[in-house]
This record gives sequence, C-alpha cells and structure tokens, in this order.
Amino acid sequence: MRIYPTMELQGGRCVTLDKGRLDEAMIWHVNPSETAHGWATAGAEWMHLTDFDAIEGRDTNSELVEEIIRSAEIPVQLAGGMRTREQVEYWIDKGAGRIVIGTLAAWDPNLVKELAKLHPDQIVLAVDVWQGQVMTEGWRSQSAFTPEAFIEAFSDTPFAAILVTDIDSDMEDVEAQLGLISGLAEKSRTPIIASGVVRTADDISRLAYIPNISGALVGRALFRKTIDLSEALSVASAAHEPVAEFQ
Repeated sequence: MRIYPTMELQGGRCVTLDKGRLDEAMIWHVNPSETAHGWATAGAEWMHLTDFDAIEGRDTNSELVEEIIRSAEIPVQLAGGMRTREQVEYWIDKGAGRIVIGTLAAWDPNLVKELAKLHPDQIVLAVDVWQGQVMTEGWRSQSAFTPEAFIEAFSDTPFAAILVTDIDSDMEDVEAQLGLISGLAEKSRTPIIASGVVRTADDISRLAYIPNISGALVGRALFRKTIDLSEALSVASAAHEPVAEFQ
C-alpha cells in the first residue's frame, strides 16, 4: 500500500480543514516546497497536493504549485478546480504526475472517460461522500449520485485510482469510514485510495488489509505530528510481508 503525504494550499500557505470548511482553515507555518522535498527525502514515492484556491476558481497558488511539482523530486498527484479539459491538460503539461477529477466527472462523464483514455494512469476519480451522496464543487453541492452508482458509471474507465473521502466521519468516526471505504473497494474494479482516515500507524495497518485499497492520503496527522512519515511508510510497506510459520 502506498502512502501519499498530503499538502493542502490556501493563499500560498499549508492548511488543513475541518469537513471542508474553507473559511475555517488551520494554518501550518511551514515552507510548502521545503516540506514536499522533505517528504521525498523521507522515502515517499508520491505526494498529494490540493489547491483550495483553485476549487474557488482562483489561480493564486499556480506559481507555488508549479514550484512544488518541479522541486519535490517525487510525482505529484494534483487536485483542486479541475473543471475543464484545458485545466487538466495544462497541469499534465506542467508535469503533474496525476490529476484528480471529481466535479467534472459529475458534470461531463464522457469527457472524463475520454481524458482517462488519453492519459493512461494519470487521471484519478474523486468520490467525496456526504450523507450517502457524492458531493461536488469542493463539497458544497450534493449530486444525484450514490457513491456506488458513481463508481459503477465509470466501471470500464482506465483510471489510475479512485480517491474516496467520507465527509460525514471526516477523522472522527474512523470505524464508519473504514466501513464505507471497504464496501466501495469491494465493488470497484479500480484500486481505491483512502482519504482522511489515517491518524496513527494503527489506521494504516488496518487499511492495508482491506482488499483493493492501494493507498492512503496522510496529511493532517503529519502536520499534527500524531504520525511520522518514515513510520507510516514503514508500516505500509511491511503490511503484506510474509511471516514465518511458528515452529
């Protein structure tokens, strides 16, 4: 299972949100580019980057996002405001390793299917769930889709992964969140990346044994220092190592 150290940007600063409330961001006084480089040094193979300003239609973080992509030394999975073909292809051209698409998939599923075929292993479907429905526009609008129906609608689409976030239990009820994620992973033909569920190394251990879970985003826990990235990477890599039989 792959660990994606996760950075969220707002106004050029690293932040974390509670249940997606953009007006109540907790600011972390760190240098974003240096932090990303440190993750690579610690052994991360990928990182995840969400641009909250882009979700609101602003390009205020664009130069910083480009800098992180250039300097991180690991591939960047980029999310936030990918509402058009032009935006998706712009960031692929700028060197983003993967692009995460949620709202556009609800608005124009055929376009997203086409983008996934044009850019193999570079498009990730975001499935953000609140009260049993898929949310769009930065968790502000409720779609008509259940997460199961949304994933099924793209069952033959060659996504790199599907990123699942349970907004209801966002870091509070991890057991309920694991239930949702494991249920969707069982139904999906595409590997699932879990978002928002890792607080400690024990959470990584539990996730690693859910079938079809290919990775987990780890953000708030890293900034709060409830987990160390090196520890997270070690636990994830060791989860499926063969264990000698007891003699």
